[in-house]
Amino acid sequence: MSDTPLSSGFLGYRDDDGPAAPLPKYKSHKEVWALKIAAIEFGPTGQAKIVPVDKTYAALVVDSYRHKFTGDEKDLGYYVRYADGYESWSPTKAFEDGYTLVK
Repeated sequence: MSDTPLSSGFLGYRDDDGPAAPLPKYKSHKEVWALKIAAIEFGPTGQAKIVPVDKTYAALVVDSYRHKFTGDEKDLGYYVRYADGYESWSPTKAFEDGYTLVK
């Protein structure tokens, strides 16, 4: 497989050593529920206790979250829940660039 990326930033790869092509681009139009994370603690089975920045909300415990969280102390990001119940993590910049608070 060729790992020569295109210079466009988001890159596709071909496994036949042909020229790479950019991946299809999508624009988000979803509504999600989310909390910016102030602190996060992980339990022994991968569950997470998430403390939100907004103190209006209590800490929440989320099962099987360790593998979804890829942040660090510099960017704890956002806990995100989709309409179908799927829970995810998003880096702060990506989330704030892609979503606007619905009031």
